[in-house]
Amino acid sequence: MGEVVKRAYKYRFYPTPQQADQLNRTFGCVRKVYNLALDARTRAWAVDRQRSTYVQSSAWLTEWKRTEELLFLNEVSSVPLQQALRHLQAGFAAFWGKRSRYPRFKSKRKSRASAEYTRSAFRWRDGQLTLAKMDAPLGIVWSRPLPEGAEPSTVTVSRDAAGRWFVSLLVDDPTVKALPPLFTAVGVDAGITSLLTLSTGEKVTNPRHERADRRKLAKAQRDLSRKGKDTKNRAKARLAVAGIHARIADRRRDHLHKLSTRLVRENQTVVIEDLSVRTMLRNHSLARAISDAAWTQLRSMIEYKAAWYGRTVIAIDRWHPSTKTCSACGRINTAMTLGVRVWTCPGCDAVHDRDVNAACNILAAGLAER
Repeated sequence: MGEVVKRAYKYRFYPTPQQADQLNRTFGCVRKVYNLALDARTRAWAVDRQRSTYVQSSAWLTEWKRTEELLFLNEVSSVPLQQALRHLQAGFAAFWGKRSRYPRFKSKRKSRASAEYTRSAFRWRDGQLTLAKMDAPLGIVWSRPLPEGAEPSTVTVSRDAAGRWFVSLLVDDPTVKALPPLFTAVGVDAGITSLLTLSTGEKVTNPRHERADRRKLAKAQRDLSRKGKDTKNRAKARLAVAGIHARIADRRRDHLHKLSTRLVRENQTVVIEDLSVRTMLRNHSLARAISDAAWTQLRSMIEYKAAWYGRTVIAIDRWHPSTKTCSACGRINTAMTLGVRVWTCPGCDAVHDRDVNAACNILAAGLAER
């Protein structure tokens, strides 16, 4: 019997004014503790060349709570504060393992407002969730049911820039099981004109969600720029801009979920390119379109769903000349430029669609690596 998958179910909820005030204070305290610990750990390394641990930062938190200027930290649940220190520890572990950059300070305006509660800091009873320091359960909109008998092990509460409140419940999901094995494999070439081109010859249209709302977004941003600083009208205009961004992100995420699920369900093996999106974004003429395509988000979805359903994902080297190589005879056409969409191989006279040819080569390279 396979291992039970842990899965997060995310829902909108509508807090009472008292709950919103308590959660906003919690978000502020989480951010403050994270930044204090990051600063203390950075100074400890700069001065004493000493790597601090989660245990040491937890001891610092106890000391900070006793100081006069940080007494307000005692007004919120201690669990989200401890979880912030654990997240910082994970950030340092990723940095030391050369998997990410050095942890950065959280910003009130730019960073995600969230707080994580473990089992000791919430009550789950009769399908209702009550957080620590609160008397009433959250007003959650149950847009889909949790798995039967599921009990959350971790709860994450967040507020996005558009002012919407979300709660994410992490549960053991026995409904996620490996799918019956298939004998199909597909190569995937990421693009901009077509979001994806498959080795089967299919091209998946790029919905260009950001472009669809670009004029509306530009108008809302102009309105925001005209509002006086620190006024109520500016706050309203900022919410309007954030609301358009949220709509774009929601539609994009929905499309990527459907596409990634389809690819994983229909194929035993999915072969992709190991693209360096961060480097590609330096091309300012394409950066907007690349960001809108969200290749990194799509790859992440394909990988975790493949792990859930017993599928395989292979990422080939980003320097593999998939576009310029003839998938029929293997000859490399070094003379081909970016503007050429259809080309004829000088070696075997095979006519290729640029993207379909690249997808076929990606599939062949992935199967050879396997």
